[in-house]
Amino acid sequence: MKISQNIKVAVDAVVFGYQQKELSVLLIKRGVNPFKGSWALPGGLVLENESLEDAVERELREETGVTIDYLEQLYTFGTPGRDPRNRVVAVTYFGLVSPNHFKISANTDADEVQWFPIHKLPELAFDHATILDTGLKRLQNKINYQPIGFELLNNEFPFSDLENLYQTILNQKIDRRNFRKKILSFGILTETNKIHQPSSGRPAKLFKFNAQKYKELEESGFHFEIKFA
Repeated sequence: MKISQNIKVAVDAVVFGYQQKELSVLLIKRGVNPFKGSWALPGGLVLENESLEDAVERELREETGVTIDYLEQLYTFGTPGRDPRNRVVAVTYFGLVSPNHFKISANTDADEVQWFPIHKLPELAFDHATILDTGLKRLQNKINYQPIGFELLNNEFPFSDLENLYQTILNQKIDRRNFRKKILSFGILTETNKIHQPSSGRPAKLFKFNAQKYKELEESGFHFEIKFA
């Protein structure tokens, strides 16, 4: 059977950040049709002689000014009609960054770029709401088999910041005593001799990630059953 095919390949990126105790996602305001003036995930078509990974890194750099050391493939979206211009199959990627490590800037097809709290999202173009929801579920599931935080927290942080990060991602209160005991048992945190003095409340010791142990657990995976309050 003769097959006639005219399919374009695109990449889109779901980039999560964490700041001021809120989980955020990086969005761009489209400067071209379709959906001109609407918010969307960063992304675009793959060039002829470009790998998927190079394409998503280029689109992020051009549209947002953000560079990420690690992006993992999330899912492929190819429902006919998802793009009104052409039949487009989008290979999506998922990444975590600390927003204060970057100065975001829009360029090429993007008029604006902005971090949006996950609970205050604008209406998104194309099927990007579905893509974003898929990325959030991946992040929430990922917590159970891979340590989270190295990319999102400051180099040194009070333990409460890690607790708040997990509670924010899961949108649920955790059993703090059980959480602390389990996290410390993995050996991924090193206690420093520094003290954090909050504006209110008691002083707290600062921790940092043990990069070598963290990497070992990332590569081998771990099972972390989180108990909720």
